[in-house]
Amino acid sequence: MTELTLVQAVNRGLAEAMRADPNVVLLGEDIGLNGGVFRATEGLYKEFGEQRVIDTPLSETGIVGTAIGMALNGLTPIAEIQFMDFIYPAFDQIVSELAKFRYRSGGQFPCHVVIRTPYGGGIKGGLYHSQSTEAYFCHTAGLKVVVPSTPADAKGLLLTAVHDEDPVVFLEPKRIYRAVTGEVPDGDHRVPFGKARLVREGTDVSLFAYGAMVPPTVEAAEALAKDGIQAEVVDPRTLVPLDEAAILASVEKTGRAVVVHEAARFCGFGAEIAALLAEKAFYSLKSPIARVTGYDTPFPYALENLYLPNADTIAHAARAAVQAA
Repeated sequence: MTELTLVQAVNRGLAEAMRADPNVVLLGEDIGLNGGVFRATEGLYKEFGEQRVIDTPLSETGIVGTAIGMALNGLTPIAEIQFMDFIYPAFDQIVSELAKFRYRSGGQFPCHVVIRTPYGGGIKGGLYHSQSTEAYFCHTAGLKVVVPSTPADAKGLLLTAVHDEDPVVFLEPKRIYRAVTGEVPDGDHRVPFGKARLVREGTDVSLFAYGAMVPPTVEAAEALAKDGIQAEVVDPRTLVPLDEAAILASVEKTGRAVVVHEAARFCGFGAEIAALLAEKAFYSLKSPIARVTGYDTPFPYALENLYLPNADTIAHAARAAVQAA
């Protein structure tokens, strides 16, 4: 075990995947000599060279299109999009091509690509460097969508993504790149897709959060405990595939649900969790399902702290859910 930050764990996972398989290659803007804007690829260019750590032009559609070609010819490309906000020029390549190859070829051409990209707010990046639009990709059949919240999960989920047969959109919560640390298993540590993490056990209300929203949700749960409210915290870890069984089991136990994410509320991923609970756990619910989310506006700069959910807003929603019963 090694104590690492989340971004260090990503770097460790990339290095171990590349050492284990010479077909694993990295490509993206400034990932080589510069080590990436957040230094997630620091040191990899020196170890593996320019043929495997490839600095690309500033062209997201070119990055993803090239990665697709590499995958169809037997390589395992890991493409970095510098910020999730910049991914949209490559949207057609991702949803119309990458996500469809395995299906349209009857499984003959899996076209396995991992797309890594930092997402979310919390770094004063303004509206072009803070978006959380994971729902776009969750809605696209053929893609898997992964969001780690701890260093161990960052490495473990990344190594699973590298070995998965489907294309994976790997979202890294840049707000907690260096804000969280934890022990990370050495070697080929893999965390399975579709298996939620029970962060904290509780009996009164279930709090569902992923990525950078997990730490404030745990903080809210600890504040609620001082008031005698035992909140359970569940981190789905993978949005697609989603661990429906864990979500349902938690709400069947507590009878109440609060879903937290920093993406906009309307059609955000929390709506899918709410629909799941309404369809399959309706008779277990003691109060309405609550959502604590960002607002349906462009991401603000000066009002960033008001836009993002925090421990107080999460705790307030949980108390309301308990008192409503």
